[in-house]
Amino acid sequence: MSKIISLANQKGGVGKTTSSINLAASLAHEGKKVLLIDADPQANASSGLGVEVRDLDNTIYECLINGIDPHVAIIKTSKKNLSIIPSHIDLVGAEIEMLNVDNRETIMRRMLTSLRNEYDYILIDCSPSLGLLTVNALTASDSVIIPVQCEFFALEGIAKLLNTIKIIKSQLNPTLQIEGFLLTMYDNRLRLSNQVYEEVKRHFGDLVFNTVISRNVRLSEAPSHGKCVLDYDSQSRGAQNYLALAKELIKRGK
Repeated sequence: MSKIISLANQKGGVGKTTSSINLAASLAHEGKKVLLIDADPQANASSGLGVEVRDLDNTIYECLINGIDPHVAIIKTSKKNLSIIPSHIDLVGAEIEMLNVDNRETIMRRMLTSLRNEYDYILIDCSPSLGLLTVNALTASDSVIIPVQCEFFALEGIAKLLNTIKIIKSQLNPTLQIEGFLLTMYDNRLRLSNQVYEEVKRHFGDLVFNTVISRNVRLSEAPSHGKCVLDYDSQSRGAQNYLALAKELIKRGK
């Protein structure tokens, strides 16, 4: 049975989608069968893996709102072992459409039931909000990875996210765990990056991943080519960071 992991942080620009794409690709590189679910209306994870979202008939929107079989929406990427259920701008309206549905918080969990035995990992790239789509993702997940950028306002908003996780654990998904805090955009030349690292480590201890994602130009360039960083430049620091993260995640699960 697969492990379902959401990558969530309502703060934008923390490297959430970059981490979703590249962790998924790195797990696939390590021989794991991986499904990435793009649950963000911006569809950046989809375009970042070379999917032309404008040409699609079936996306996560149709799965959640129209109840289509999610197998129909799955697209195999150019990366071996990695598939994706893409997003679409239509997903913007999904939260309103879901409001009058019974058990609306568990729609995604029910959707994923038929996929759980087909993958080693299912990763969900959440939207940068704490709305109904993110609540659905967290309710469907076994655990959550929280990307935290090494910048001044790094811990801003995390208390709100942790409170949301606490509520979901108490009311919707008692087995939900925090997989870890992932520090992104790290620059060891900057005192601020080191201060943020120390502060996050002091607050959350062993919940912080040992692997840190460094600031890397190749990471920024890869999505514009529709590629994960491993396929764009496998020798770059960004690629090596995400490979290390994948190995750490696999090791944690043993």
